[in-house]
Amino acid sequence: MYPWESVKPRQDSTIRIIHECVLRGHEVAITTSSNLAIRESITLSFCKNLSLKTRVPASINSFYHSVILKDEMHPLQDFDVIFMRDNPPLNPLTLNFLDSIRDDVFIINDINGLREANNKIYTAAYHDPERELIPTTYVSKNIDYLLQIIKESENDKMILKPLDGYGGSGVIVIEKSAMHNIRSLLDFYINRSEGQSNYVILQEYVEGAENGDVRVLMLNGEPIGALRRRPAKGDARSNISAGGTVEKYRLTAADKILCKKVGEKLVRDGIYFAGLDLIGGKLIEVNVLSPGTITDVNKLNNVKIQSKIVDFLEKKIAGIQKEKNAVLT
Repeated sequence: MYPWESVKPRQDSTIRIIHECVLRGHEVAITTSSNLAIRESITLSFCKNLSLKTRVPASINSFYHSVILKDEMHPLQDFDVIFMRDNPPLNPLTLNFLDSIRDDVFIINDINGLREANNKIYTAAYHDPERELIPTTYVSKNIDYLLQIIKESENDKMILKPLDGYGGSGVIVIEKSAMHNIRSLLDFYINRSEGQSNYVILQEYVEGAENGDVRVLMLNGEPIGALRRRPAKGDARSNISAGGTVEKYRLTAADKILCKKVGEKLVRDGIYFAGLDLIGGKLIEVNVLSPGTITDVNKLNNVKIQSKIVDFLEKKIAGIQKEKNAVLT
């Protein structure tokens, strides 16, 4: 995950999953990608083991401030589950480390799935010949090509965003009326990193986007919670981290059909826990690394999404253990 010191307990989703595991008596350790190591062909990590001197507080804030962290090195193969909760973009070397233990530990989400789905190309390249699921989307770093796409678009507006952004970072609306500024804007996005160019996404503007989006939390191919996010006044982004607000939301029949179709692909790809962002009945993005909003979905619906997640993990590990025992027999 991201460093423990950067956790904001009142809103953070990861700490709620951790809290649920500790409540159930599971041993929990946390680490960051930079703490992975290999010794004598064994993949390890410098971890922080979580412990408490008292009973587990019901309050997440109290839990966060009362946890004791003890540094210890662990072979990764000793864990039952490795839960990937780092912020994007994903360092591909992290997956190279995990390749060595993928047959010994249940990793959520699967490392091959993360390789394929850890950036926005996963959604942009989704096979949708009838354009029923995703808006028309273009990915390129060729400025002249992108300008041509904008000029030829039947819409006056399009969405521009960096390929590796998250939390709404860098998402803007571009309009043909400001065409004289767009080349400069594309140049800034594509050539913002010294010595290398960056891919960007151009996406058809979906009507209703100004009213925000719907975040759906998916577990094992099924929706387990949803909410509507409204953008702050004067902002095109609905992300909570960008100042958006949340409202209770009930999935429509069309939403459920979309979730079923997308969910089947997610499970095939080993993406067991993900966040879908929907606008106007279209899939805009899939967050497979650290989907948030658990706290808000819980509050709006008086539920505990983290309980469903840990239930799934426990059942998964019980099934794996049963298969191993059957082979041993």
